[in-house]
Amino acid sequence: MTTHTRYHNFSAGPGALPLSVLEEAQRNFLNHEGKGAGLMEMSHRTKPFESVLYAARDTLAELYGLPDTHEVLFLQGGAHLQFAMVPLNLGAGAYVDTGVWASRAYEEAARVGPAWKIWTDKANNYRGVPAFGTSFDVPADAKYLHYTTNNTIYGTQWHHVPETTLPLVSDMSSDFLSRPLDLGRFALVYAGAQKNAGPSGVTIVIGRKDLLRTFTGAATVPLIMRYPIHAENDSMYNTPNTFGVYMVGLVAKWVKAQGGLAGMAAQAEEKAGRIYGVLDAHPDVFEPHAAPESRSRMNLTFRLKGGADAEKTLLAAADAAGIVGLKGHRSVGGLRASLYNAVPRESVEALARLLEDFAKR
Repeated sequence: MTTHTRYHNFSAGPGALPLSVLEEAQRNFLNHEGKGAGLMEMSHRTKPFESVLYAARDTLAELYGLPDTHEVLFLQGGAHLQFAMVPLNLGAGAYVDTGVWASRAYEEAARVGPAWKIWTDKANNYRGVPAFGTSFDVPADAKYLHYTTNNTIYGTQWHHVPETTLPLVSDMSSDFLSRPLDLGRFALVYAGAQKNAGPSGVTIVIGRKDLLRTFTGAATVPLIMRYPIHAENDSMYNTPNTFGVYMVGLVAKWVKAQGGLAGMAAQAEEKAGRIYGVLDAHPDVFEPHAAPESRSRMNLTFRLKGGADAEKTLLAAADAAGIVGLKGHRSVGGLRASLYNAVPRESVEALARLLEDFAKR
């Protein structure tokens, strides 16, 4: 691989982080805000870390215009732990299956107790999400409706909020902080930070206080897996990922400086439009996976008409150009470009030129 100072990083996660955020963290790494030690060396019970956690929490709440009915928690265990915590805390749920992570959420809920898969696109190889206005047949015993806003593996994304009378629960791991959304409409959302919000190891949970502070699950549920335990302890029931929370706060502050969530959405549409434009201009070379109306602005998945050998050739050309992270998920193959918030326009343009040049060969 040709050596580059900074690669054009299209990894699906952990994904690119803003350069200015990395530089700020670097400046504070050994001596956080003049406190004489790095944040990773400080107790989470100290005022310096408490101020970091509260600032990160408050900035996220400000970005989303979070109503007083909701609050922010910082947990661990990724979305996979939330797949279990949601049913353990909220009870039986109805699940919309739009791909691997949505399927895993349903499967974990089914291990915990009753769960219903009320819609799936599996027969269509997960090329789309339910259309706006889709009516779901929901069992009477369902306590919530769960869906995954963006599918990193198949490259699909919901561009609307599903209509339901049930409390709405959502895995927003891969498009969190990428667009304005009224979280007051949701009972609970969760997101692994490693796509748009920070490094791996932090899970952001935002939910209604009445749900997060009132446990209605079984007495056998361990305390560590109960939302009220974490809410009542300001996300510090156990030792949190202190440095990860700090990074989430820096990223949230950076998003605010970029024009907030509206600014992120505009950039996402522009960046995705540039790459989809190249793919669509060369249908004899490229084959996007997702149906046009369900295309993700975060994860653009596609194959080459020339097959696996052509994909290897393109990946080698990308490697030589300092473009990394284009290989598709191991479960489906193909190619994938993840255009998270921190992926700069220069990187998107470098990828567009690579694809254009390849199509002309």
